[in-house]
This record gives sequence, C-alpha cells and structure tokens, in this order.
Amino acid sequence: MTDDAMTPAIEAARAAGIEHTVTRHGRVRSLEEAAAARGIEPRDLIKTLVVRRSEGEHVFVLVPGDRTFSWAKVRALLGTNRISMPDAAEATEVTGYERGTITPFGSRTRLPVIADTHLCGRTISIGGGAHGVGLTVAGDDVIREFDATVADISD
Repeated sequence: MTDDAMTPAIEAARAAGIEHTVTRHGRVRSLEEAAAARGIEPRDLIKTLVVRRSEGEHVFVLVPGDRTFSWAKVRALLGTNRISMPDAAEATEVTGYERGTITPFGSRTRLPVIADTHLCGRTISIGGGAHGVGLTVAGDDVIREFDATVADISD
C-alpha cells in the first residue's frame, strides 16, 4: 500500500496493533452495496454514527447494518431526554471525516464509544476513513481499543 492510500483510520488501527484487513472499492450508494462490495452480509457492516449528547459533547454509536439505531435506548443509556445528530459540517469538525467515512479510528476527537451488543464475538467491517475504504476487524478488538460501553442500542 502506498502512503497516499493511507487514511488516518488505517494508520490508527496499525498504531494500535489491531489485526485488520483493508478493503477498497468504489463509491457506493447504500449500505447493501457497500456490504456486497466488501463481500460481507449487511449485518457485518457497522454503521458509525456521531450523536450529540449536549452542546459540544458527542459520542460514537456503532450499530450493525441490518439493525436500526434506537433513539430511546441510547437516550436511556446516556441518562438524557434529548440527543440529536449533528449536521454534516459539525460531524466533520468533530471527527475529521465526512459523512459516509466516519469511524472512531483516527478521529480528530477521541469520543466515547457505545457499541451494540451485536458486535461482540464477531468479525466486522467498519469505516476506513475514506469513501470506499473499510477495515475488517474483530468486534471485540474495537470494543477493547475504545473502551466501549456495550449495550442493546438497536432494534
């Protein structure tokens, strides 16, 4: 891999010593297309969402591609009545990544991570920090690396 093909996410996974495989494919229009391009099932492609807990306070939420993020479950877990999704510019400012490329690996700001229970004990593909780039890793390694809170946060 050449240096120009590196992303902050790939560099962060390497620096952490996490066993991973980089998958590259062209731009896709849906999660299903991304999963097919990576040769995996949608349930193994992890969506990384940035959620605003309060002004200036964000968390990463990791949810399998075949599951729906549960606002009520995340609000209850965080002990708050209100959470929201930042707009695209704010998400980029916080993470250093544009929507569709967001990952906790190499994020500009190290945010708390909440991982759905479905990541445990599975091999997953998570964003690699650029369009068409994925990191295949053990879900347990992601949980350990980010000291993630593991909870049932999806439906």
